[in-house]
Amino acid sequence: MEIATESSVYTLGHKPRKVLVNKILKYIAIIFVSFLMVLPFIWMLSASLKAESEIFGFPIKWIPETFQWSNYMDVWTRVPFHIYYLNTLKIAVVTTALVIINSSLAGYAFAKIKFPESNRLFFIYVATMMIPYQVMMIPQFMLMKELGLVNSHWSLILLGAFNPFGVFLFRQFFLSIPDELLEAARIDGLSEFGIYWKIILPLSKPAIATLVIFSFMHSWNDFLGPLIYLTSDHLYTLQLGIQHFITQYNTEYSLLMAAAVSAVIPTIIVYFLAQDHFIKGVANTGIKG
Repeated sequence: MEIATESSVYTLGHKPRKVLVNKILKYIAIIFVSFLMVLPFIWMLSASLKAESEIFGFPIKWIPETFQWSNYMDVWTRVPFHIYYLNTLKIAVVTTALVIINSSLAGYAFAKIKFPESNRLFFIYVATMMIPYQVMMIPQFMLMKELGLVNSHWSLILLGAFNPFGVFLFRQFFLSIPDELLEAARIDGLSEFGIYWKIILPLSKPAIATLVIFSFMHSWNDFLGPLIYLTSDHLYTLQLGIQHFITQYNTEYSLLMAAAVSAVIPTIIVYFLAQDHFIKGVANTGIKG
């Protein structure tokens, strides 16, 4: 009996130690992978504060000998960078607002309003996500040309305002809201739009935050759309405006990196403002199928 007791104590003492070692190894692996993902951004920030001759020096000097803060001044003064910034902000904010409105309304209809063939129609609508953008590119351009919206921000806004992923996200989230809550509101005389506006939306902050992050980042970082539809320099977004630092004979990498750092700041701000609700939204969208 004593031998068995000593063996049990040894096993119990050995097991927590093994769990602790495994946990430490997991944390080391996560930290290493995270560092590899952040490394390009660190290099970008470092390069934005260097002289042109220092950027590709080897071995890499992560901390510049002299901080070239003038790179950021040159970015904003050499080209109309503030105009590109405002254009991108306008497109991203308006597109995101329209996506939230359209997707939440459609998601509510598919999740909480019973009508014939609703599930089949939802499946067909969501299946459009499988169509590559390259297939739709020419038909969309022809449509925008017929509407007279080429070389206009509205072409990018209208094309980005409808998002099957957003409808899927909201529908899955709305399915987790009890039907009894909506039935009680209907008995009290609240209309369907009133239920949507006063009950559903206030409960949908996680889903809204999730879609805001995805939609804003997509609109902000979009390069191909503005390249296709915008031809006037005063309508350019940041992604097209940054090309001014890439000429036929030379690329000014210090200014290019400074412009890239300036361009990435709004997406970081939006993510940090919405990250708590974003995590909840990702966790809740799969509760019901």
